[in-house]
Amino acid sequence: MAVVTGVIVANLNFIQPIENLIAADFNLSKAAVGTLAMVTQLGYAFGLLLIVPLGDIFDRYHLIQVMMILSIGSLLLAFWAPTAGVFAVATALVGITSVAPQIIIPYAGYLAPALQRGKVLGIVLSGLLTGILLSRSFSGLLGSIMPWQDIYLLAAGIDLVFLLIVHAKLPQDERGHQNLSYLKVIGMLPKLFTSQRALRGSAINGFCLFGMSNVLWSTLAFYLADTYHLGSSVAGLLGLLGIAGVLAAPMIGNLVDQRSPRLTVGLGMVFSGVAFVLFWLIGHWMLGLIVGIILLDLGTQFSQVSNQAIVQSLNRQQSSRNNSVFMFSYFLGGSMGTLSATWAWGHAGWTGVCGVAMVFLFLALLGHWLIGEPQKLAQD
Repeated sequence: MAVVTGVIVANLNFIQPIENLIAADFNLSKAAVGTLAMVTQLGYAFGLLLIVPLGDIFDRYHLIQVMMILSIGSLLLAFWAPTAGVFAVATALVGITSVAPQIIIPYAGYLAPALQRGKVLGIVLSGLLTGILLSRSFSGLLGSIMPWQDIYLLAAGIDLVFLLIVHAKLPQDERGHQNLSYLKVIGMLPKLFTSQRALRGSAINGFCLFGMSNVLWSTLAFYLADTYHLGSSVAGLLGLLGIAGVLAAPMIGNLVDQRSPRLTVGLGMVFSGVAFVLFWLIGHWMLGLIVGIILLDLGTQFSQVSNQAIVQSLNRQQSSRNNSVFMFSYFLGGSMGTLSATWAWGHAGWTGVCGVAMVFLFLALLGHWLIGEPQKLAQD
């Protein structure tokens, strides 16, 4: 589950290190190509809202495979796209159809024993983060040696291989299909948000911390080109620094189980905030940039693992719906981070980018103080 989750989520991030290449090929401004990256994440957010709840209705073994097939088709359209308009449609579809990881995650939480749920989710989420960071490296390095379109073709081929693996190895869903109305399930989502304080807190924290992460990754290629005169391959290599977050994920899950999700969410905000202070003060030195990226990835992972453990502890029978609410907010924050950061880059450069991140941090702290997180996870 961890590996497949990483492979599929990688589709969302191929665009970030190669934004300069896409801009040059389609004759787009940096702001316009930043909007394309935002469209991918916004598409993913709406896929989370409208498709992931189907995991509470349909057999998840089959639903995951259907979504993987649609995702492969979207990647092939992005490879073929002859114009910026077609590519924009393709990137939106890539986002909408790449939601299988968010069906897998609540499925893993459903299968896991209550006292080990944080650890299990930490392992699966380490696969998710691995896919995110390796996708940037994969895209950035290949973008420096081949046409950027070929990245999407290779991704479609890799996803096809893993579709066959999923078909052979993923556990069957013993629940089968549930007698639930899709419209009623979707209609319940706002009520789930308003009636569950812990879900509201996690949704707001995820919005802000993933927004901060995307503030960096949506503008890093521009910053490297302007400050260091470096290209997409280096942007991809810097993505490998996120290995610290991957290695820490199971440990974070254990901390959530044994200590407190409120503690680990707080640590996530501290790491992310310190990262952007370093970016602003000493980001013009490569060492400062490297240390900041490591801290930011750790902060993002602390937030992601902690909030997923909170959300998956709330109600096993509506785990996909709760996850849909949380992840919609999470990637809505990511898309807003991308959009606001590319706007800030055009108007105020790197200082403006770091200022946008501080706004997200302030909102996260406000949610932490006013809503908060549970001291302990709910047990079945």
